[in-house]
Amino acid sequence: MMRREFDEKLAELNREMISMGSLCEQAIHMTEESLIQETKIQAAKVTPLEAEILQKEKHIESMCLRLLLLQQPMAADLRDISAALKMVTDMFRIGEVAKDAADIIMYMRNFHKMADLEEISEKAVYMVHRSVDAFVSRDFELAKSVIAYDDVVDDLFVHVRNDLIQVIRSDAEHAEDYIDLLMIAKYFEKIGDHAVSIAEWTVYSLTGVHKGEIEP
Repeated sequence: MMRREFDEKLAELNREMISMGSLCEQAIHMTEESLIQETKIQAAKVTPLEAEILQKEKHIESMCLRLLLLQQPMAADLRDISAALKMVTDMFRIGEVAKDAADIIMYMRNFHKMADLEEISEKAVYMVHRSVDAFVSRDFELAKSVIAYDDVVDDLFVHVRNDLIQVIRSDAEHAEDYIDLLMIAKYFEKIGDHAVSIAEWTVYSLTGVHKGEIEP
């Protein structure tokens, strides 16, 4: 495979990564919209979307393996492809977690509006979008900002958890509903963790250094 063709395949890989990231964002948005609109219609759409995310993961993995087999990549290319293989696993997990949250909504008996819960879902989408964008644009500083932003989501989750504990004490009749909301908030926090992992793999692709070996 000529270098030009290889570069074209890498560009195609980036486009597929963006596409998969977009599907993950849709899954989170649908879960959030079900909570905001107090309807299970959007949540019901997340399961087929997760299946689409899984197919996209398999397709990207196949692309990466073909790139590795058809040409011996240079060190930087090898890091990019290796990072992409790790990142699509995180993106699939994001889709999986969004589905888990949507499943809870499907069985909820009552809806209860919580602004902070809506905010944490929006911040999770923000982190996913920027983590994938950092990889595609090869933006080291953007990747580091995603890693640092995890503290914002973690703090917001603690705030949501504390609020829900107080609400449960004052409205024990709906305690089960609030526990469901706490689980959903935890899932959104977990999505942020996966976005951080994507950003860490971006840092690796650019520097050869992964995780705690650098300061965000």
